Amino acid sequence: MTFDSDITGQSAGDEARVVEGCVSRLKDKAGALLPVLHAVQDALGYVPSSAVPIIADGLNLSRAEVHGVITFYHYFRSTPPGRHTIHLCRAEACQSMNQRSLEVHAKARLGVQFHETTNNGVFSFEPVYCLGNCACSPAMMIDGELYGRVTPERFDEIVAQWEAR
Repeated sequence: MTFDSDITGQSAGDEARVVEGCVSRLKDKAGALLPVLHAVQDALGYVPSSAVPIIADGLNLSRAEVHGVITFYHYFRSTPPGRHTIHLCRAEACQSMNQRSLEVHAKARLGVQFHETTNNGVFSFEPVYCLGNCACSPAMMIDGELYGRVTPERFDEIVAQWEAR
């Protein structure tokens, strides 16, 4: 089986062993598919498409069932994540403070849509539906660091700082 290369530098064989280990460890749980997918993503940063047959075989499911769950839940990534993840709040409080224009600007600046990673592999861009920073809308988070009152100009400044890291 051929596996996608991973940003952690693991070989295809290492990735396959990780997936097999997750399946073996969790296959006896009721509703094991979601825990297995979470474990694989936690270990590799994403669920490689070539992991689908291993998971399907190990849980006695069809490949279509496994693929369907991966694509239904936006949380699961099927491509390696960027070095940093930007979460942009889309909740009502942020929307009322021009979040939509910030979103348009961010997508143009990064050259990606939600659930995508920049071509240089630096940023993944994800929506979130409340960061709990409503009083300082619009809000975003990068790798757990929260930012409020983000304007398009401030977005560019913050992103430039993170690009340099």
